[in-house]
Amino acid sequence: MLISILLLFVVNRNILFKILFTFDKNFTYLEAIDNGCRTVHTKKITFKQISTMSKIYNYSAFYVSEPFSESSLGAHASKDFCYYNLLKAWKGSDNSFPFNNAHDTTYNVRDNSDWELTLKPRLHTRLRNSRNIILFLSQNTSNSKALREEIEYGINTLNLPVIVVYPDLKTTKDIRNSTNSNFSTTVINLWNNLPVFRDSKSKVPVLHIPMDKEIIKRALNNVDFRVNSGKTPDDYYYNS
Repeated sequence: MLISILLLFVVNRNILFKILFTFDKNFTYLEAIDNGCRTVHTKKITFKQISTMSKIYNYSAFYVSEPFSESSLGAHASKDFCYYNLLKAWKGSDNSFPFNNAHDTTYNVRDNSDWELTLKPRLHTRLRNSRNIILFLSQNTSNSKALREEIEYGINTLNLPVIVVYPDLKTTKDIRNSTNSNFSTTVINLWNNLPVFRDSKSKVPVLHIPMDKEIIKRALNNVDFRVNSGKTPDDYYYNS
C-alpha cells in the first residue's frame, strides 16, 4: 500500500514548490515538483534517514591510533575512545541522557577501507547528520588525520558548534585561570595538541567543560551550542 503526503511551499499566496512524500513498506520517495507540475528531483530514502533528519545528533570526535576500527580491541584500549564509550554507557543506562550518537547513523567501516573513497565520506555523512561536535581533548590526544578531518570539515564547512570535554579536568574551576577569566595554561596547551581546532575554533561557538556527567548533560541540553542557533562564535565556559 502506498501513502502520499504533499507539502506546499507558499509565498504571497503563490505555490512556489511542492514536495511529495510517497511511503511504501520500506522506503519513502521524496519528489520535488515545480510550479509547472514538473518533477525536478526524485530521491529514495529509508525510514531511518527520515528519522535522522529530524533528530538532534551529536558527533563525538576523539583520537585513536591509526589505522582504526570501531570493533578492534586496540580502539577500546585508547583512552579518548573510552571517554566516548562512557557517553554511550550513560545513554544506555538512562535513555533520557541527551546524547544521540551520530556514529550510529551510518554503518561502521573497516580499518583497511580506502580513506578517500570510504572512510572520509563516511565521516562527512555523520557530521552532516549532526547538530554539534563533542570533542574529547586530553593529554593523550594526537593530531591524527581522521581527527583533523573531522574538525576541519565540521567547523570550516558545516559551522558546527563544539562542546570540548577535557577528561584531564574535573571541575569548571580547572578550565579557567585562578587569577582572571582567561583559560588555564593546561587548557591552552591542550589546544596545541590539535592545531586545526586551535586555529579554527573562533569561527563557531565553543563550550569548554570538564569531564563531569552532569555538566556534560547540561551542555548537551544547551540549545545555544547547536548548529544555526545564532550564538556568537566565541569561547564559552560555565562558572559553576
